[in-house]
Amino acid sequence: MNRKLLVFPLALVLARTLTGCGSPAAPEPPSLNLPVPVANLSAARIGNTVHLTWTMPKRTTDRVGLRHPVTATICRGTENAACTEVGTVDVAPGAQGTYADTLPSDLAQNPDRLLRYEVFLRNHAGKSAGPSNPAYSAAGRSPAAVTGLTAQMRPEGVVLGWTPISDSGRAVVMRIERVQLTVPAPTETRRSPLAPAPAPAAQTLAVHTRDGVDPGHAIDASATLNQRYRYTLERVATLAPGAQSVEIQGPASEALEIATKDTFAPAVPQGLVAVADSAGGAIDLSWIPDSEPDLAAYHIYRRDLQGSAPAGQIASVGVETSFRDTAVEAGHTYAYSVSAVDQTGNESNRSSEVNETLPDRQ
Repeated sequence: MNRKLLVFPLALVLARTLTGCGSPAAPEPPSLNLPVPVANLSAARIGNTVHLTWTMPKRTTDRVGLRHPVTATICRGTENAACTEVGTVDVAPGAQGTYADTLPSDLAQNPDRLLRYEVFLRNHAGKSAGPSNPAYSAAGRSPAAVTGLTAQMRPEGVVLGWTPISDSGRAVVMRIERVQLTVPAPTETRRSPLAPAPAPAAQTLAVHTRDGVDPGHAIDASATLNQRYRYTLERVATLAPGAQSVEIQGPASEALEIATKDTFAPAVPQGLVAVADSAGGAIDLSWIPDSEPDLAAYHIYRRDLQGSAPAGQIASVGVETSFRDTAVEAGHTYAYSVSAVDQTGNESNRSSEVNETLPDRQ
């Protein structure tokens, strides 16, 4: 009887050991190795090609890391039609996926129709966890390429010109891509916190047509002097088929470069006044300041009406708008004029002359 009491606890211990936390767990179902669906598919049509971009996932739906390139199947649907395969591409996990879909002739012409794109990521068995988000573009005629591009530098900015065309029935925008080719010299001058930020090296400008009329020209007033820029232009049509707003961008024009050299003189100074100071033996000049931001100096010219010599420059001052001429003789009458000079050295025409006589001392 005592032997049975000793065996029973041992059997109980063994039973608890086999059924405790050390026992083998139930087998988990095998992973299907399905990549997570793409979530940021985008589409942009340029000419007759729709360019698709997306970011590849790094894990499967089971949160297992992807180690090898994944096959992406691209499909295209017209309006409410089913999405049919147009191509495949293998892309590494986490990489940027791209695909260019050249439209067939029936989609590259009228009428304007909505295009829907989706991407399916397949595992080794060809299975997918579902489509990506839809990305939209449009079928229909692409805007014509910009031709006859010209550029001229004028005081108000860079004037761009091109051959205008009519594209009735569409909202067409002329998109201007500008790249600054020169690098501004570094400056140690402290900028005011309220000063505008420097313009970025690349900018996109837009010119809207009015009632379908192409103006054939535009002014880039934000271009600065003594720089070099490269311009390309393209027409962009905005459509709304199927309640989706999409763009069709025409082919880009040939690039055109221009140097915005400052060859423009400042405005002629106005309001010149001459007043004789007989006691001081001098003639004082003053004038209205010019408003040019790159003004550097004023040149003062004088001629003696008692002689026949032409007017000559007698002084150059900074941005001050006054000058005291002490190199004058009593009893002589002088004709004065003033010109403005910018930082590039361009000089304006001289102002109208004013005459003043230095009286004899009493």
